[in-house]
Amino acid sequence: MTKENKSLKVKTSSRRKFFKTAAKASAVAAAAVAMPNIATAGGHKTLKMQAAWPSGANIFFEMAGDYCKMVDEMSGGTLKIDLQPVGAVVKTSEIGQAVSSGVVDMGHWVTAYWYGKNPAASLFGTGPSYGMSSQEVMGWMEYGGGRKLYDETLAKVGFDYIGFFHMPMPAQPFGWFKKNVTKVSDVKGMKYRTVGLATNVLTAMGMVVRQLPGGEIQPAMKTGLIEAAEFNNPTSDSQFGMQDVSKHYHLGSFHQSQEMFEIPVNKKTYNSLSPAHQAILKNAAYAANSDNYFKALVRYSADLAKLMNEHKVNVYQTSDEILAQQLKGWDKVIGDFNKKDPFFKKIVDSQKAYAKRVMKYLLMNQPNYKLAYENEFGPIGKVKI
Repeated sequence: MTKENKSLKVKTSSRRKFFKTAAKASAVAAAAVAMPNIATAGGHKTLKMQAAWPSGANIFFEMAGDYCKMVDEMSGGTLKIDLQPVGAVVKTSEIGQAVSSGVVDMGHWVTAYWYGKNPAASLFGTGPSYGMSSQEVMGWMEYGGGRKLYDETLAKVGFDYIGFFHMPMPAQPFGWFKKNVTKVSDVKGMKYRTVGLATNVLTAMGMVVRQLPGGEIQPAMKTGLIEAAEFNNPTSDSQFGMQDVSKHYHLGSFHQSQEMFEIPVNKKTYNSLSPAHQAILKNAAYAANSDNYFKALVRYSADLAKLMNEHKVNVYQTSDEILAQQLKGWDKVIGDFNKKDPFFKKIVDSQKAYAKRVMKYLLMNQPNYKLAYENEFGPIGKVKI
């Protein structure tokens, strides 16, 4: 054999070994992507969660952290969650798919953020009220048939995860405007930011709606891309700096009168956990439910007072005329979706049946708390806080 042939044989053999090694490495890498993203040490497990919220001064990221802390404490430190802010691994819109594929083990966001995959997503958070607040919608989820319909919706969009919910949010403000708006004609044609089914509802009212991530809202108002906007609550809105671009803040709206956080957990990850750890993930969500709500009442009211007193923001209750038109908008939007999507209608019918019975009891049983408040403090619009 010549030196040239020997050299060729050696090179060919080396090349074959390289490709075999590369193929094995690729197979291992592919398997790693498909496997749950769990770090294990000494029987302790760490799951990776990405939130839809930035870190730092952000109450939603803080609430996600509260949930993670409860999981740690309930497990005695044997189950931990590595919480990452938005963009650490994927964009907000990619969280559902990232959890499903195992790129991350868990997420923290709201169902309205996957509304683009199926409008029914918004029904498990920012749907029509039918008299219900977030607490009653969560009651429907757990005891009124909503959980089964939610799981069916996940299957329809191809999400391979188990979801938990926490933090029944107070009704969201109609938002921030350049002036006090009291009539439907005041908002017709106005460029406005919201998300989920609310985009359809307010479009039906004649508004020009854009869906923007939370961090883009304030700059968009500053540049004139939008003229008005809502995000969620006085604390979050303050943290985004909305008081610097508007001095007119309208509370209490039916466009998003209820919402809660969704915690998606990759199914393979979940099934790989012990029954005790599975129960902790579920029950920590229930615990965070109360803790986050109690925290929200204190923080939202304190930050509303700060907006009024330090930043001289004018705060209003959304007018009955606008609220009534929002309800008409909901009737049209839900009616249109019901006609073209039987599954959407199935969810709505379930909610309505639950609301009809439960809310009759609640609304007839609850006294008018506003009367008691004003009896002590005077007309609510004139009370200084």
